[in-house]
Amino acid sequence: MIARILLIALCATIFSACATQNVQTRKQERSAAYAQLSPEFQSLVDQGKIKVGMPKEAVYIAWGKPSEMAQGETPEGPTETWLYHGTTWDEYRYWNYRPYASGFYYYPEPYLDRDYIPRKYLQAQVDFQNGLVKSWRTLPRRPS
Repeated sequence: MIARILLIALCATIFSACATQNVQTRKQERSAAYAQLSPEFQSLVDQGKIKVGMPKEAVYIAWGKPSEMAQGETPEGPTETWLYHGTTWDEYRYWNYRPYASGFYYYPEPYLDRDYIPRKYLQAQVDFQNGLVKSWRTLPRRPS
């Protein structure tokens, strides 16, 4: 049980460290695109934020590669939607049994055990029209 908690804490630490490092990495990777952004957009990208009117490159630098991309069309022309997925951990409780010794006899002793199961959910959606952000939204995690 303690080993599971330590493993989850370690993973959370690693992933949170990677998230802040990735903005810097993506800025270096796409330095020419970053340099062409307005000062307002550069400031937002540095904070990992996006805004309507931003180009796709700015969204990529701020939020990274999307989990999924979808194409569509409106009366104004073709659209592209980027979907970002997150992961949450749901606790799963169940009855387990451990051996209990009493003299020469072993009895199964019930106890409440738990595991944590990863669950993906839609975290954010960005809609582009003509290569610029038309709309975006973040979505809450669904309750377990």
